[in-house]
Amino acid sequence: MIKARKIEHKCELRLLITFPYNKELILKVRKINDIRWSVSYSGWHIPYSLESIKLVLEKFPNIELGDSEILLLKKDKNPIIFAYLNKYERWLKHMRYSDSTIKTYIKSLRTFLLFNKSKPVEEVDSDDMVRFVNDYIIKNNYSFMYQNQVISAGKLFFREVLNKDMEVEMFRRPRKERKLPNVLSRNEVKQILGVIKNVKHRTILSLIYACGLRRSEILNLRIEDIDSKRHFLLIIKGKGRKDRLVPISKKIIELLREYYRLYTPRYWLFEGSTAGEQYSETSLAKILKKALVAANIKKPATLHWLRHSYATHLLESGTDLRYIQTLLGHSSSKTTEIYTHVSERSLQNIRTPYDDLF
Repeated sequence: MIKARKIEHKCELRLLITFPYNKELILKVRKINDIRWSVSYSGWHIPYSLESIKLVLEKFPNIELGDSEILLLKKDKNPIIFAYLNKYERWLKHMRYSDSTIKTYIKSLRTFLLFNKSKPVEEVDSDDMVRFVNDYIIKNNYSFMYQNQVISAGKLFFREVLNKDMEVEMFRRPRKERKLPNVLSRNEVKQILGVIKNVKHRTILSLIYACGLRRSEILNLRIEDIDSKRHFLLIIKGKGRKDRLVPISKKIIELLREYYRLYTPRYWLFEGSTAGEQYSETSLAKILKKALVAANIKKPATLHWLRHSYATHLLESGTDLRYIQTLLGHSSSKTTEIYTHVSERSLQNIRTPYDDLF
């Protein structure tokens, strides 16, 4: 995840750009004029201006901007495009789309419409989407996921806001990538959790792995979502706004009790430095990053790797795939079936035809 926000560095306003270690991104960001590295902020920064914000948006369409940067952009937007984006945002909120989806769709649609700003919005069609994909997304080597986001945002906008049903059907999606989920071994998970001395940090990562939680799900947990008597964890409005129950073991309950005695959270199960304040995504990512270094694990693991590992380890232990689907909150069994391709138990039981030759 790439983020940008305003900071004051050596009595000067700068735009700070941060992201997890990535060689390709480092090479790309170094090409920006007047870019500097800050040890204290652990990020890159350039002079703060509207032009700088536009520059990083152009180079990194998926970048997450701070609130002040979003407001600054809104003041400068093409008024017609801005009006359409506002209308689209109101429709998305009315339909109860999640905040993260609204933010992603608005940003994606904005990039697409500004790319075609020489043409009235009402006249933009499927040919313009093809041109945008070829001349912007593919040219800049942006991901399949980003292409899908733009097409999803465009389809909804043209169908619901502009009422252009015929054009929407011409928005073609790319062929799906068949990526295998990244998985840590049981021993690697044990090493990661074993090096964490801070009880809060250990409890957070343990709960993510023990229940296969998404990042948003761990952050949105409330104290009342823990049913210690029945040994269940209640996930409220997970992905797709679905609620689900996940079993929690006696060991996890004991760890949660130890954590509660030490930190006594008020509302959110995991709070930030201020009482009653929700724990931040940035702090969450840092916990795992530090643990990987301490455990001397070189893999570029993310929090979602723990969820993948949970599912794979359940499958290797003999848990039925249908139960794993329910525990993960997957709508389709096809999504869950991807774990059969990385399960050691499934793969190691296959006999190679070579062994039958001699």
